[in-house]
Amino acid sequence: MSHVEMPGARVPIRMWTDPGSVEDVALRQLQNVATLPWIKGLAVMPDVHYGKGATVGSVIAMHGAVCPAAVGVDIGCGMSAVRTSLTADDLPGDLSRLRSKIEQAIPVGRGMHDEPVEPGDVHGLPTAGWDDFWARFDGVAESVRFRHERATKQLGTLGGGNHFIEVCLDTTGQVWLMLHSGSRNIGKELADFHIGEAQKLPHNQGLVDRDLAVFVKDTPQMAAYRHDLFWAQEYAKYNRALMMGLLKDVVRREFKKAKPVFEETISCHHNYVAEERYDGLDLLVTRKGAIRAGSGEFGIIPGSMGTGSYIVKGLGNADSFNSASHGAGRRMSRNAAKRRFTERDLAEQTRGVECRKDAGVVDEIPGAYKPIERVIDQQRDLVEVVAKLRQIVCVKG
Repeated sequence: MSHVEMPGARVPIRMWTDPGSVEDVALRQLQNVATLPWIKGLAVMPDVHYGKGATVGSVIAMHGAVCPAAVGVDIGCGMSAVRTSLTADDLPGDLSRLRSKIEQAIPVGRGMHDEPVEPGDVHGLPTAGWDDFWARFDGVAESVRFRHERATKQLGTLGGGNHFIEVCLDTTGQVWLMLHSGSRNIGKELADFHIGEAQKLPHNQGLVDRDLAVFVKDTPQMAAYRHDLFWAQEYAKYNRALMMGLLKDVVRREFKKAKPVFEETISCHHNYVAEERYDGLDLLVTRKGAIRAGSGEFGIIPGSMGTGSYIVKGLGNADSFNSASHGAGRRMSRNAAKRRFTERDLAEQTRGVECRKDAGVVDEIPGAYKPIERVIDQQRDLVEVVAKLRQIVCVKG
C-alpha cells in the first residue's frame, strides 16, 4: 500500500497503515508530535503503537531540535543477523543443548558477565576504536558515570523484554543467527537523565505533552545530549557485535565437523537519531521503532517469538524519510497479554520452537503482536523482502 495522509497541526501525518486500526492514545500522541514548532515531517510505520512520549513506529524529522523521549529509553536498540553455511540437515533433532549453550555464553535478563568481555576475547572482532569509545565515557552525564563498571560488564549481554537471540531457517533451509538488543541499563539511565533535563527548560513549558520536551541547537544541553546519545548508540552497536561474536563461537564449537562459515553481518538500529538531509534542510531524524531503509540498504524486521522474521532491502522512499517498520508491533500491552493468555497458550503458539514457555515470558506471546505478514504487506513501497526466516531456537531474558 502507499501511505495515507492525515492532517496535523504543522505537518501532515503520513501513515503506512489504516488510521482506523491505530489506538486512540497513539493517534493523540501523533497529533501532539505534529504540533511541535521544530517539526518538518512525521511518518508512521505499520507496526505503530502507543509508547512513552512518542509512539513506537514513528519517524520524526525536526530542524534544529531533538526530543529525547521520542528516541526511547533503550537508545540504539536494534537487530543483527548473519547467514551461515549450515543447513537444516546439519542440525540435531533436539535443539535444547544448543539453546542452553547460548544461554551459558551470553547473560540474559538482568545478568552480566563476571568480567568485561574485550573484542580481542571474541573470534574475529575488530579492536580498532575500542579505547577511544571507552575514553569518551568520561564525558557522559556526571550523574551516570558511577555506572562505569556495570556498563563494562553488561556489554555483550541480552537484557529482557522483547530482546532475543535466535537460530533461524530461511525458506531454502539455510541457518541464520539473529539477535535483538540495545544499550542495556546505561542507555536507559542516560535517556532518563536527559528527558528530565529537557523537561526543565523554559522553551518546553507550553508543550501539549511534557514528554515531548526537546533540546534545541546551539545550547549546552543539546551538546551534552548529543554526546551521550551518540555514545549510547555506539554502545548498543558494540553490544550486538560482541553478542554475535559470542554466538558464532558457540556455533563453531557445537558444529565443529561442519566447519561453519559466516557471511557479513546485517545490523540496524531502530531507536536512534541520525543527521540526514531532505529538501535542502539538515534534519535530525528520530526513528523510534523504525529502521532506516535507504535504497539498497539491508534491514531486519522481526515478528514475534513464534511467527518468523524478514530480511529486507530498502527502496529509499523519501516520503517515509527512507524508513520502514522495526517489527510486528504490539497489539496489546504486556499487562493485557498476561491477563489474556496462559502458559498453555504460549506453548501452543510457539510449538516447534526451542524456547522458554513459562509464565515469565507470556507477555511476549505471538498473540500479543500484530501479524507480521500484514505489517510487511503494508510497506511494499518502503522495502522489498530478501529472505523470510522462521525461528527454531529463541533465547529470551
